[in-house]
Amino acid sequence: HTVRAAIDKAWTAASFRITTTALAAETQAGRPASGIRSLPRVAAFGGGIPIEAQGAVVGAIGVSGAPGGDADDDCARAGVAAIQADIEL
Repeated sequence: HTVRAAIDKAWTAASFRITTTALAAETQAGRPASGIRSLPRVAAFGGGIPIEAQGAVVGAIGVSGAPGGDADDDCARAGVAAIQADIEL
């Protein structure tokens, strides 16, 4: 399940151009966008981070398997930081 979750987190972050942690906050029950959570592949929990280069979203990374979304976010941010210089043409 962690591989599938990581893939869906990356897909969600790229599709919505927002971190999955931020999307989780925006789509809580009772919020106007709460229905987004029912869409296929949407992963509204931490670990998905958009990858930006020169101000545009060029992809996303999804991490799953750490003990909690905060740790997944930290790992994803570290992954993006490791390639940031290479993608900033």
